[in-house]
Amino acid sequence: MRKTLALCSLSLGLAFVNAIWSAVAQVPNLPPPVQPTPVVPIPVPPVPEVQPALKPVDLGSGCTPKSACLGWDEQIWGSRGKRGDRQALLKAIDNSLSYLEKDKAIAIYQQYPIPEITLDRVRRSLLRFRQLVVQSKSAAQLQAAVKREFTFYQSVGNDGNGTVKFTAYYEPVYTASRVRTAQYKYPLYRLPPDFDKWAKPHPKRIELEGKDGLLGDKSQLRGLEMLWFRDRLDAYMVHIQGSAQIQLTDGKKTSIGYAGGTDYPWTSIGRELAKDGKLPLDGLTLPKLVSFFKQSPQELSNYLPRWERFIFFKETSGTPATGSINVPVTPERSIATDKSLMPPGALALVHTSLPYPNQAGKLEYRRVSRFVLDQDTGSAIKGPGRVDYFMGTGKLAGDRAGVTGGNGSLYYLLLKE
Repeated sequence: MRKTLALCSLSLGLAFVNAIWSAVAQVPNLPPPVQPTPVVPIPVPPVPEVQPALKPVDLGSGCTPKSACLGWDEQIWGSRGKRGDRQALLKAIDNSLSYLEKDKAIAIYQQYPIPEITLDRVRRSLLRFRQLVVQSKSAAQLQAAVKREFTFYQSVGNDGNGTVKFTAYYEPVYTASRVRTAQYKYPLYRLPPDFDKWAKPHPKRIELEGKDGLLGDKSQLRGLEMLWFRDRLDAYMVHIQGSAQIQLTDGKKTSIGYAGGTDYPWTSIGRELAKDGKLPLDGLTLPKLVSFFKQSPQELSNYLPRWERFIFFKETSGTPATGSINVPVTPERSIATDKSLMPPGALALVHTSLPYPNQAGKLEYRRVSRFVLDQDTGSAIKGPGRVDYFMGTGKLAGDRAGVTGGNGSLYYLLLKE
């Protein structure tokens, strides 16, 4: 646009010069003017149209069997000998409805870039879906009602064709001490009281905790230590997950949650290891990453500082993990997406493969269609082609989250207008 305006101004200037010469040229004995070099307009490339992250899609009627189609969520009623999680889903819906009543939600939806996705429509959609979950007697009944009453808005994904990369996160349970000891020496820190006044660029991770994580009294964070961990990787994993349940060494329990972080992007340590030829990127999972550092602990000082962002925490006294919209996240019913693109608190549907323990206790993948609520975000979750799925709390959730990774599709469900 600026180039276009500059060319217009230049063209007007040349027209003005030529008009003046026409009047002066009638006076005799004046030398002819030097003709200006013709200006060749510089082509201005068209500005690409910004495509919306979500587009309504027609699901058609040719999907068979019904159990393989979108919206077949048997987990609500239970299957394979396991109880259903209907009450957990209803609670997750209620959490989103609570969020939509807040001033922040009202302000965000006033600026949401897709005009037909409004706060009122999202709220009405949640209320109606809640009724259907309560009234439906089976996965087939709910699936049919949702398809009849709702419009499906599909994420354009990372390729414009709806391909979405799925990962998972969880809330770990770790042992920690309230005081530093010879064993428990790796700290987590509270948010500095003057953090909003810190100059940018912020200090990097290595400047705040040292290459080995033991900068201690030399750190500008001295006095803000909250808890101490025995294993540096445990403390680092809490930074990645953003929250944790804590078993204290004195026998008591507590929990911690995200309070703030320095202004640096996400850096994948697994990708850094693969780049250096230490591990193959193909098939790299969290358990493999942890195993590598257990076998080569000296590499922690080489790789952990590469994620320059530093996370601060607050004690949450045993309350559940909380998402970015400040409501609790629900195991297998909450997702994290890029909140600059996706409607916060809204009803969504994920269609992907997730790991589940079989009768032998080993994890195997099953294709699922799962109703979820969009209640969180993350520094690594950018663009319309990323979803982070909340697995829950504890070791099994961590094992499952660690091997989750694959493609699928993401839909948002809004009542038909």
